[in-house]
Amino acid sequence: MNNFDVFPKKSLLFAPMEGITDEPYRIALMKTFPEWDQFFTDFLRVPTVGKITEKMIIEHYGERILNNPEWRKKNSFQILTTERAQTQAVVEILESLKMDHLDLNLGCPSKKVNSHHGGAYLLSNHIALKKVLKIIRENFSGHFSVKMRIGYRDDSNFSDTLKLIQDEGVEAITLHARTRDQLYKGVADWSYIKKAVEEVKVPLIGNGDIWNADDIEKVFKDTGCHSVMFGRSALKTPWLAKIYKDYIEDGGHIDETYLLYERKKYLELYFEALMFEYRQIGWPENLILKRFKSFSRNLYDDYEDFEAIRGSFLRSESLGQYLDFLYALKG
Repeated sequence: MNNFDVFPKKSLLFAPMEGITDEPYRIALMKTFPEWDQFFTDFLRVPTVGKITEKMIIEHYGERILNNPEWRKKNSFQILTTERAQTQAVVEILESLKMDHLDLNLGCPSKKVNSHHGGAYLLSNHIALKKVLKIIRENFSGHFSVKMRIGYRDDSNFSDTLKLIQDEGVEAITLHARTRDQLYKGVADWSYIKKAVEEVKVPLIGNGDIWNADDIEKVFKDTGCHSVMFGRSALKTPWLAKIYKDYIEDGGHIDETYLLYERKKYLELYFEALMFEYRQIGWPENLILKRFKSFSRNLYDDYEDFEAIRGSFLRSESLGQYLDFLYALKG
C-alpha cells in the first residue's frame, strides 16, 4: 500500500517520547501550537503475560482524544513489542477502536528494552521482525508505519531491513539516522535518509539532529524525504513547527534576535498550557513541578547564561517559584 494519507507531504511530526507525550501533554501542544501536523503517544510496551484490556489501551491513547474526531486525526498510537509479546491482542483492540494510525517502535536504544528483544534489537533479527510485522499487518486495517534506526550494531543489513519492512505492508518509515549503539552521540548522518528515500516506495520520514528552520529546509532539500519528525529539538523548541511555517511564509528569512524574544513569550504559553492540562487530570503541584523540571534540560540553551538560568529552574522549591523564574526571564 503506497497511499499514506494520515498526514500530507512535508508534515512536521512531534515524536513519540516515553514519559512525555501522554494525553495532557499532546492536548496542551495541539491547543497552543497547532502548527504541528501529527503527534504520537509514547510507546505502549506490549506485555508478554497478563490480561490486555480496552481500558488500558484507551488510557494510553487518551479518552478525550479518542472522543474528539479532530484531535484523533492528529494523534497516532505507538507500540513497542517483541516476538513473544501479546501483539495480536493489542492490535485487535486498536482495530476494534478504529484507530487511524499505528506505529511500531524499532528505534528504542534502551538496554533493558533491547535485552528483552524489543525496540532497536528487532533490526538485528529479521525472523522475529518479520513475525511481528506480519501479526500487525494481518490484524490492523488502518495505516501502519515504523520508526527505526539505520541498524543495531552497524548498518550492515540496512537495505535488507528496509526491503523487509516494505514487503510486509508497512506504509511509511521514520528513520532516525543513527545506529542503536550510537545512541544520541555524534551527528545523525542524513545520507542514510537520502539512501532510504531512493530504496523504498513508501513515504520516508527523516529524523535526527533537525534543530531549526534552516535544518528542516536542508533535510527536505538534501534527502527528498516525505516529512520530518522531531524529538529532542521539539522538546527544546515546542513551537518549532510554527517557526518553520512562518519562515516559509517569509521566504526563508529568520531574525535570531526576534527568536529569543519569542522564546520567552512561547515558554510562558507552553508552561501555562501544560499546567492547565495537568490540573485538569488532578495532578498535585509537586508532580507538575517535577514534570516541569524534567522539561528544563534544553529549553534555555539559547540564553547567554543558560547554565545559571537552567540551574535556577531546577532548584525551584515550588511550582510558584518555578513560574516566578519563568516570568522574570528577559527575552
